Amino acid sequence: MTQDSHRRRATMIGLTAVLMWSMLGVFGAASGDVPPFLLNALCFGFSGLAATLWLALRGRLRLMRQPVGVWAFGTLGLFGFHFFYFTAIRNAPPVEANLINYTWPLLIVVFSALLPGERLRAHHLIGAGLGLAGAALLVTRGQSLALDPAYLIGYLSAVASALFWSSYSVLSRRLGRVPTEAVAGFCLGTSVLSLAAHLAVEQTVWPAGAGEWLAVLGLAAFPVGLAFFVWDIGVKRGDIQVLGAGAYAAPVLSTLLLILFGFGTFTVSVALACALVTLGALVAARDMLFRPAAGASASPSAERPVAEDRSAL
Repeated sequence: MTQDSHRRRATMIGLTAVLMWSMLGVFGAASGDVPPFLLNALCFGFSGLAATLWLALRGRLRLMRQPVGVWAFGTLGLFGFHFFYFTAIRNAPPVEANLINYTWPLLIVVFSALLPGERLRAHHLIGAGLGLAGAALLVTRGQSLALDPAYLIGYLSAVASALFWSSYSVLSRRLGRVPTEAVAGFCLGTSVLSLAAHLAVEQTVWPAGAGEWLAVLGLAAFPVGLAFFVWDIGVKRGDIQVLGAGAYAAPVLSTLLLILFGFGTFTVSVALACALVTLGALVAARDMLFRPAAGASASPSAERPVAEDRSAL
C-alpha cells in the first residue's frame, strides 16, 4: 500500500469519528437529566474500562505505559475541552456558546500550517469557512446574534474549549509514536477529573430506568468512546485539513438524527446548512478526491513519508 493510500485510509478512519459525534444529540436527549460532568464521568469511565479490558485480553496492556507528559497531554486535552464547553453553556446563552465552540474545526485547519511538512492552501480555508457558515446557520437558525458582555465568562470558556480541542488534535501529530491504545488511559483520567468536577459543582442525578442507562452506554460506546480512538488515528496519520473541514458535518448530522427521531423539524436553515457543510468538505478535500494523474508530481504533503507524520515530541 502506497503512502498516499495509507494517508487516505487514515483520513477515512478519522472521519468516522464525525459520524459518531453526530449521535451525541440523540443519545444525550435519551439519557435524561443526568448532569453534564456526571454523564462525562460515566461515559469516559465505561469507554476507558472497556478499552483497557480489551487490551488486557489481547496482551497489549503495556501500550498504556507512557511518560507522565503524554498522560497529562491526553487527559487534559479531553477533559479541558469538555470542562470549558460545559462551563460555557452554563454561563452564556447556548446558541452563542455553541457557535463560538464550533470554531475548533476551522482552528484545526489553521493550526495545521504549523506542522512539519503540511501546507495550508486557500481551498482548505475556503472549505473550513463554508463549514463554519453552515454550522452558524444551523446553530442560530438564521437569526442574528447579540453578544452580551454580561456573559463574558461563558464566551471566554467557549473560546477556551475550541482552543483546547483544536490544539489537542493538531499536537497529537507530534505524538505520532504514542500508540492509539494509550487513549484508553486518557479516557480513564478524564473520567476521574469529570467525577471530581461533578462532586464540586453538580447535584447527583442518576439515569432513570433501563432506557436512560442504555443511552449512556451508547454514548460511551461511540461518541464518547470509540470516536476518540479513530480520531487519534486520523489526526496522526491522515489529512488533518480534510478532517478539520469534515468535522463540521457533526452538528448537521446530529440535527438530522434528532429530526429523524422526533426531537426536531426539518427547516430551510437545516437544508442550507447541509449544503454549505457538504460543499465545504468537498472543497477542502479537493487534493484527496482529485489526485494528479499517474506520473504527475504529487503535493508535498502527499509525498511525505508516514514516519515523518509520526514524529514524537
